[in-house]
Amino acid sequence: MSEEATLDEFAESTDAESEEIEIRESRFWGEVPEGWELINGSDVYDVNPNPKPDSEPNTYIEMDALDTELPWPEYFGKRNASEYSGKTFTTGDTLFARITPCTENGKAAFVPRMDTTVGIGSTEYAVLSPKTDQINPWFLYYLAKSYPVHNYAVSRMRGSTGRQRVPFSVFRRELDISLPPFSEQRKIVTVLYTVDRAIEKTKEIISKREEVKSGLIQDIFRYGVDSDGQLRSTGDNTYQETKYGSAPKGWNVLPLEDIVADDASITYGIVKPGDHYPGGVPVVKVENITNGEVQTDDLLHTDPEIHEKYDRAELNEGDLLFTIRGTVGRMGFVPAELEGGNLTQDTARIRVDGADPEFIRYYLESSTPHNYFQRHTKGQAVQGINLEDLQKVPVHLPSREEQNRIVKILDSHTEQIQKEREYHDQLIRLKRGLQQDLLSGKVRTTDNNIEVPDEIAQHG
Repeated sequence: MSEEATLDEFAESTDAESEEIEIRESRFWGEVPEGWELINGSDVYDVNPNPKPDSEPNTYIEMDALDTELPWPEYFGKRNASEYSGKTFTTGDTLFARITPCTENGKAAFVPRMDTTVGIGSTEYAVLSPKTDQINPWFLYYLAKSYPVHNYAVSRMRGSTGRQRVPFSVFRRELDISLPPFSEQRKIVTVLYTVDRAIEKTKEIISKREEVKSGLIQDIFRYGVDSDGQLRSTGDNTYQETKYGSAPKGWNVLPLEDIVADDASITYGIVKPGDHYPGGVPVVKVENITNGEVQTDDLLHTDPEIHEKYDRAELNEGDLLFTIRGTVGRMGFVPAELEGGNLTQDTARIRVDGADPEFIRYYLESSTPHNYFQRHTKGQAVQGINLEDLQKVPVHLPSREEQNRIVKILDSHTEQIQKEREYHDQLIRLKRGLQQDLLSGKVRTTDNNIEVPDEIAQHG
């Protein structure tokens, strides 16, 4: 099946039945399609059966290994079940993260084949173990990951702020399932599984391209590039060693504060922006800077009076933002729609004036500033760098012509990565639409010739 298939390819075109039929409603999925059963979730899966391992060590899947979008754990460990009080599980089970913020973020996993018969993981999992004579394990996983189930689980979370959990009763007594026949379960799962594999492949491509770009950045800022845009000779006489790393010979070394606008020193923003103020001034926080861009969705807005007290940090289009607390080193340029906005104390504004801003942004991703930031990072629970240290970070600066050549080279790699990210996001949107339509029966697969992969067919 094509990874770029549209919803129409899975739609069943059937004439409406003339006779009246009994209408059954699911709490989560609405009207139950003809030929499907409406059942209680606990009829087709067990919750936390906790199988006992017959040997040690056991495959260990910790919470951090769970992805928020894909079904496969990102890595595995080993742990003795007798020395750890976590939940146990077997191949084909679904792990549902039931504690904040993992639940809200959508963390879950399908347990794949393991090196051991029984695995062990976090105490904060709800383990859903399918009754394989009634439900395909993969179908159960996609049900658990669906919006109706996810949103309901979040709404039922209980406990103190910061430690809220989904009660196990949600899975034992409160979920109903609109269940198609096995043959249709397999086809539905195949569609969603195929899209997930495409998402996984795209993530791998992005990761490889980022590795290539990162390696190129290190080489460029060590050796420089010639007039033809090629790396200079890598001989010992082409670069000089500085306190925090290598620099090409002939490049100037100066502090970052020397290449910002005279009337806009490097500064952080609002200490306490307060609650959201509708119609107020947009404020950029650390979490708003992702994948090298400032995201403008869901921004906090502050009272204009608070903004005025911190107008020294007012944003202009093209300002470079650099996170200095929590996660050090996220960067992004201020887009036009945030002109006149502000930022929090966890982010610094850098208004580059004496160099190409794009060059400075790429330079700050290289090893010299990275080593500098590591040496100057302070704090335990919340780590960060002082503004004064950011102002003094050494910048290795070539001529404007060489800056332009370097930016052109690295921009081409950035654009390739961005295209893959856009395709990745497109696949995510496709899957979410398919998941809702297929699991509700709005779109049927009964008349489609869909080849079921062995990984799905082996489960019934």
